[in-house]
Amino acid sequence: METTSRVTGQSPQGVPEGAKATPEGVPAARRTVDGFLRAPFPWYGLDEAFTGPRWLMQVALAADGTVQHGSIGHGDEPSIRPEAAGATADRERFAVVVSIPANPVRRSGDGTGVLEATSVSSAAWLAGSGLLSFTWPAQMDHVLRGDWLDQQTETAWELADDLDGSDWSTLSLPVDGEPTDFHYRESEFGWVLAGSAQNGVHLGAYGRGLSAYGLGFSVVKDIASYE
Repeated sequence: METTSRVTGQSPQGVPEGAKATPEGVPAARRTVDGFLRAPFPWYGLDEAFTGPRWLMQVALAADGTVQHGSIGHGDEPSIRPEAAGATADRERFAVVVSIPANPVRRSGDGTGVLEATSVSSAAWLAGSGLLSFTWPAQMDHVLRGDWLDQQTETAWELADDLDGSDWSTLSLPVDGEPTDFHYRESEFGWVLAGSAQNGVHLGAYGRGLSAYGLGFSVVKDIASYE
């Protein structure tokens, strides 16, 4: 991926700390709409063909408070799902859309360092690690869950850095009504998508139980309605 020296508040992979999962695999607490309203870029969700529940997840902030990316959920709010899922988890049907603005290498707002460029690979990593935050192998010891998540997250990073590799296929889906090519892969945990809108926003998506093949994406007209 496009990387440069990192500023305080970013993870070793160059993704803001707001995107990281806890050692339990549980994502950070859901934010209010306030953080989403501060973003200088449009948010994306599933288009109007999806009629189920929609809900805010979280936003990630740079050290200077700039919104770097965020996630919006659709469908059932997912619970932690072991690899050998029970009947309840099997019924979960959800999709999460991650929006991240396309940015070149740039100075941080507080002038203390350089922020990384963002790319479709950035969206792929955020989506892949997001899916992992709801999954771990059944019967795994509590202490080992953090190690497992670290290993799988590193794998997600490597996959996101090789979008032209054999682990990915191409899937065309509508974005604001325009056919758009996405990088797509499936795993035992669910599916991951990554692509770009035409207005300078990279899109990542992940889900389980809902087929990715029938999805479409569009700009959220009223983000406050998701709260």
